[in-house]
Amino acid sequence: MANHELEFSTFPSGQFIDLMPIQYGRERCEPGHAFGPARRSHYLFHYVIAGRGTLMAEDDAGGRTDHHVMGGEGFLIFPDQVNTYVADLADPWEYVWVEFEGLRVKESLELVGLTRSAPIYRARSTELRDQMAEQMRFLVTHRDASPLELVGHTFLFLDLLLRSVEQPAESERRQADLHVQAAVEFIKQHYGDDVSVEDIARHAGLNRSYFGKVFKAATGRSPQQYLIGYRMTKAAELLKVTTLSVGEVGRAVGYPNQLHFSRAFKGVHGMSPRAWRQLSAAAQLPNS
Repeated sequence: MANHELEFSTFPSGQFIDLMPIQYGRERCEPGHAFGPARRSHYLFHYVIAGRGTLMAEDDAGGRTDHHVMGGEGFLIFPDQVNTYVADLADPWEYVWVEFEGLRVKESLELVGLTRSAPIYRARSTELRDQMAEQMRFLVTHRDASPLELVGHTFLFLDLLLRSVEQPAESERRQADLHVQAAVEFIKQHYGDDVSVEDIARHAGLNRSYFGKVFKAATGRSPQQYLIGYRMTKAAELLKVTTLSVGEVGRAVGYPNQLHFSRAFKGVHGMSPRAWRQLSAAAQLPNS
């Protein structure tokens, strides 16, 4: 029977926006060794070096799914997901892991198909998979390296993880999708502020001209049209569920000038904010 071995370290404290490394390690398990049921606060990826095991985890529907994993594959545990994983009795697994979080991690993982219902990593490129595994091993075997070096290798790990499972022909489109998703998220968070298309493009990491083309190709609307549409949707909600004045609603969605707000609202909804509120109120009256 193989000896049970465990190596474990935490990352030095630091603030990294796109990717925040939390911890990393390696474990060679005894037959039947189990962890869980438990919940994690962050994403936790295991790559199985050798052997077999089973992941039992909540899926998107709230049920439990059992996933059988073998050497050369991996599994991803999601934040707040109840999970248990167990080493095979006859051929227990050995794995390396990295725990991480980050601003765009969720979108990146979803774009390559890793979800709560599909958490198993199976590489399309064995070459990139092996390079990813080497980055994970580096963390475990170089725990005395500088914090920046460790963080750098963690970025390489995530890059190789994503590239090893996506279709090469889709790489450029997926990268564009990430920029668009970042822009949409920025609009949702800042629609009430004085933001411009230039601000949105800068947040998405693209120049304004190219950003406009990418955004329209993905959404069918220009960034300006999307921003106005989102603001007017929020304005309609406020007019329906609050007693705020038209001017107050306009300021809440980024229009300090009430006349400009009313024109924008009519351009989207076909009527003035006041008329829309009256129509909405009449629609909610009980039938006589």
